[in-house]
Amino acid sequence: MTSISISLTILWIIAGIALCILEFLVPSAFVELMMGFAALVVAGISLVTSNSVLLVGLWLILSTLFTILSRKFLTPSSKRHYSGDDKEGTIISSIEPGKMGRVLYEGNSWRAKSADPSILISDNENVHIVEIQGNTLIVLPNNYL
Repeated sequence: MTSISISLTILWIIAGIALCILEFLVPSAFVELMMGFAALVVAGISLVTSNSVLLVGLWLILSTLFTILSRKFLTPSSKRHYSGDDKEGTIISSIEPGKMGRVLYEGNSWRAKSADPSILISDNENVHIVEIQGNTLIVLPNNYL
């Protein structure tokens, strides 16, 4: 090992640790953390080769790959939220079979559709909120349950 390869290794380790610490100081949805992990991996590879262009290119590729993988595994799904407790609302615009209507829920008017697309839910009927999909409530009449 030459002093150049050791100093490159130390440089990559310092960069990796700094990026990981920076993620905790300025959260960026794990981007800096993944860049830090990639730098630490490249630090290990720099013990084998001291080709700076190769190491930087490898760091860029690994950073991108780690960031994409972290999005897939670490990002919570916000598309669907299942209502586990007893949440109720009141129909303010009837929900015809297979169509949308409006529900008054927690003082706000929400778009809503029936969990059973074959039923009609009339105005002023109390409904149970089964699921929340984005900004749309999926409901069933209380007497349906």
